[in-house]
Amino acid sequence: MSAAPLVGYSSSGSEDESEDGRQTRPGNGSHRRGQSPLPRQRFPVPDSVLNMFPGTEEGPEDDSTKHGGRVRTFPHERGNWATHVYVPYEAKEEFLDLLDVLLPHAQTYVPRLVKMEAFHLSLSQSVVLRHHWILPFVQALKARMASFQRFFFTANQVKIYTNQEKTRTFIGLEVTSGHAQFLDLVSEVDRVMEEFHLTTFYQDPSFHLSLAWCVGDARLQLEGQCLQELQAIVDGFEDAEVLLRVYIEQVHCKSGNKFFSMPLK
Repeated sequence: MSAAPLVGYSSSGSEDESEDGRQTRPGNGSHRRGQSPLPRQRFPVPDSVLNMFPGTEEGPEDDSTKHGGRVRTFPHERGNWATHVYVPYEAKEEFLDLLDVLLPHAQTYVPRLVKMEAFHLSLSQSVVLRHHWILPFVQALKARMASFQRFFFTANQVKIYTNQEKTRTFIGLEVTSGHAQFLDLVSEVDRVMEEFHLTTFYQDPSFHLSLAWCVGDARLQLEGQCLQELQAIVDGFEDAEVLLRVYIEQVHCKSGNKFFSMPLK
């Protein structure tokens, strides 16, 4: 998301200033009396130079159509890196089989639902870090995670979620065992957030594994009858009890396009 500062080419104000920085105006003695001032010739900048530094004056275009209609929670600013701490979940074939049953059924109620590209359980809100704070932030996280014991959790309760802005809706599997360990884990992450004056996690979090999402607030369509049917699919799925019991071995942090892994004890 961030790049080293680039030199922008601009002609703004270049015609009205002399080499020593003073403004020159007609009749202020900037040329000898009786002499006509030499006309200033402006040489065009070659296209090859102009195209060397695209986007130096403006941030990247925030075109929601390029990422499924999602809208930024906060505006892009050069040097700011969106950062998120989470527990990764590596989907096995059996889990994807379950999702292949759940998603088509949910799509009969909300056709625009799409499967998540990757699976995780959040331990932080999305926060903004300046580039030079990324490594100190990750080092502080690693120090906190190093003494935290690995543990099992179970996520088998279907639940519907929206983001804070109500611009996206998610179908998730809520954690039903291991909640206390997740709270302890978030407490360690929150301490690091406080050190860097960043927003801590939610007061009463519902830890969950998001399965699918759509743009907009679709709770009315998905809660009630649809939710009951999805839960019945999970409860009746073969080996669901074993499939949805997961062992946590590491915590990840994503900052911009950088990924960091922090093993637990």
